[in-house]
Amino acid sequence: MKVSLNSKPMSILFAVAFGALSAHADPYKTGDSVKPFTAKDQHEQAYTFDAKSTRYLLVSHDMDTGKKANGALTALGKDHLAGKKAIYIANIHGMPGVGRMFALPKMKKYNHRIILGDDAALIASFPEQKDKVTVIGLENGKVSSVQYWDPATEGVNNFLK
Repeated sequence: MKVSLNSKPMSILFAVAFGALSAHADPYKTGDSVKPFTAKDQHEQAYTFDAKSTRYLLVSHDMDTGKKANGALTALGKDHLAGKKAIYIANIHGMPGVGRMFALPKMKKYNHRIILGDDAALIASFPEQKDKVTVIGLENGKVSSVQYWDPATEGVNNFLK
């Protein structure tokens, strides 16, 4: 029995598989350049990453850690992160519609800017430790450090020096 594989469907399958793998590339490490990205904040305002004016990226990967981080950041005041040239990104990718109905209005109440990470590839590019916020130090858009902040037990300013 002869089996024939049509090359066009196989090419499409290969392209889809390769695309899925590239979406899960290795997370950033020291020396890597952070790729440009755009997103919206909790007030639906556009945000475009600016490598020259950003010194720190803070990324919460889960809802519980994000809540703790938001509490700590709110206590520091509206302009604290901007003064440190820091951007806070909250992972909302994969959050179901019902969850968004409750979470997004709550996020609007926070006085600091929250960039909504709703892209799987964007979120996957940031390293992660359970129950911690990833703090990436940047110099001219390149990763100079990767640290992990526990907002339940530590102050963030120790990471923004």
